[in-house]
This record gives sequence, structure tokens and C-alpha cells, in this order.
Amino acid sequence: MDQKVIGGVVGGIAGGIVFGMLMAMMGMMPMIASMIGSQATAVGWIVHLVISAVTGGLFALVFAKLVRNYSEGIGYGLLYGLIWWVLGALIAMPVILGMGVQISNAFDTMRLMSLMGHAIFGVILGVVYVLYVAKRHEGAEHEHAHEHAHNH
Repeated sequence: MDQKVIGGVVGGIAGGIVFGMLMAMMGMMPMIASMIGSQATAVGWIVHLVISAVTGGLFALVFAKLVRNYSEGIGYGLLYGLIWWVLGALIAMPVILGMGVQISNAFDTMRLMSLMGHAIFGVILGVVYVLYVAKRHEGAEHEHAHEHAHNH
């Protein structure tokens, strides 16, 4: 698998853990679990982290050419988190749960908390993605320089 996609998955899981802790404090994990017919908090965590990993990988596929430093990681990560707030929290999840699209309720307290969580998720995703990819890039440059020195 491409190192950038792996970086996105790692960033997604990191952001998902922090966002998940916020959701768990609000008692939302059983609702997440209910998307697949369960009420168990542990199932909610698994569903949430799988979604986080997949969306993190997608972040890398969409933004890899645009994200080259921490400020771009934060900016595009924040944008990405906001996009997933609309797609996930206002559209997909409520539809899956039979509540219908919730755009008209976007600014009620629960959905504003969700917005904050998605924003935090996106920022952590972007920062961890840059950190992961930068460390892999530095390692590759170091190996290349080391090989080059031995060849001369």
C-alpha cells in the first residue's frame, strides 16, 4: 500500500480515537453501533474507527498533492473534517438510522458538538498525516544519501 495512504489511515485512526473519546463522553457510541444493528459501546468504537481509517485513507488519495507541510495539513484536514460533518453527521448517518437528512438541524447543540468533533478529527488527521509522510520521506532521503555515499 502507498505510504501516503498508510499515513492517511494512521492519521484517521489517531483523529478517530480523539473524536471517539469525545463521542463516548457524550454517550454516542451506542448510536454509532446502531448503524449496524447493535447497541454495544464496543461495537460503536469498532464502527467509528473503521470509518475513521477509511476516511483517513481517502484524505490521502484526495489531498496528497496539496498537503506538504503542517499548515496545509491543518487547513485541508479542517476542511475535510467539515466535509465529513456534512456528508456523515448530517446526511449518511441520519439516513442510515431512519431520521432523514438533518441539514435543517445543522446548528442544534448535538450537531454543533459533532461539528467540533469532526473539525478536531480533521486537524489531527492532517497533522499526523504530514508527520507520518515527512518521517517516511526523511528516512528514504537518508537511505538514498547513505547508498550514494557507499557507491562512490
